[in-house]
Formats: sequence, structure tokens, C-alpha cells
Amino acid sequence: MELKQKGHTAVLDQFKQITVSMKWTTAADFDLAVAYETKAGKPGIVYFGDLGDLTQFPYINLNKDEGVGDKAGNNEEIVKISRLDEMKAVWILCWDYNMVQQGKTARFKDSDVRLTLTNEANQSITVNIDTGDLGNVCCLATIDNSTTAGPKLINASKAGTLKGLKTLDELLAIAKSASGVKEFLIT
Repeated sequence: MELKQKGHTAVLDQFKQITVSMKWTTAADFDLAVAYETKAGKPGIVYFGDLGDLTQFPYINLNKDEGVGDKAGNNEEIVKISRLDEMKAVWILCWDYNMVQQGKTARFKDSDVRLTLTNEANQSITVNIDTGDLGNVCCLATIDNSTTAGPKLINASKAGTLKGLKTLDELLAIAKSASGVKEFLIT
């Protein structure tokens, strides 16, 4: 299945585990990150500066940081979530590291970034970036797991611009605006 446009959604089966793969060949230092809020209301973020842990809280792990120095090639960063059932919401983010540092517009539109989510039954959903917005950070997708109907994947494709990553609140404001969340505070 493919979510080609902003706002397209897919209902995910009730799986506990999910793998998120972000691939690109563009000469850019893109970074995959996952912001989350547990059903108990605990928020957090996993990114290249805190790779997380798959076997203990937050039960989310990023494998590595690729494309450093705007390296072209077969770049891939992978996030695994081992307890999706404990999450209320997950925001899948991508930023262009060098452009964030400079406060300049990223190269999302000219890139070949593609996101694939795969569950433990090996079913996959691809999310295409569909943003005409200028920015250097993009909330690619949201997993809304706040209802008993089960998790829903949404192509968010919401971009924003930062100059450096000074606070997590700045980054998360983009995720909040993509999903309509009123409050998401890191404590």
C-alpha cells in the first residue's frame, strides 16, 4: 500500500512491533527521528543524539546516522518500535541536518526520500513526501493510536523551518501542527 498524498491514511492492524525505514540517495544529510507520547502521557524523542532502546523504555531504537556530510548513495536509517501498543501517538520526522544548522530551506522536494513502515507480519506501507511547504524539518507521518479502533497511519507531510535545534519544543511544534495536537511537552 502507498500513501501518496498529504492526508491519506491507512488503518494499521493491531501489531506491537513496527519497523520504519527511511531511504534516500540524494546528497543530503537527512536524519530520521521519532517523537512519541505513551498512553500514560509520557513524551519523548529518539534521534541520532539518543538512539533509544528496543528492550526497555521507550522500546524504540534508531540504528544509525547516515548521509553525514551530505553523502550521496544508498543511505538508510531504520527505527524499530517494539511496543507500538503502548504508544498513544508517534510522529515520524525527517530533517536536513546541514540546512537546520544554517536555517536554510531543505532539499525535500528535490530529494528521493521514501519512508516504508513494515509490521511484524511483513506487511508494508510506503509514505511519499507530499509537501510544497518550504522548510528544513518535515513531519513525514503520524501514527495515531489513541482510539480502540487501532493505530492509524497518516501521511502528514508537514514542513517547518528551524535554525539549529535549540529546544525539543521547537522541533515538536512541527509535529503538533501536523497532527492537530494542542499540547505535547517534553519534561
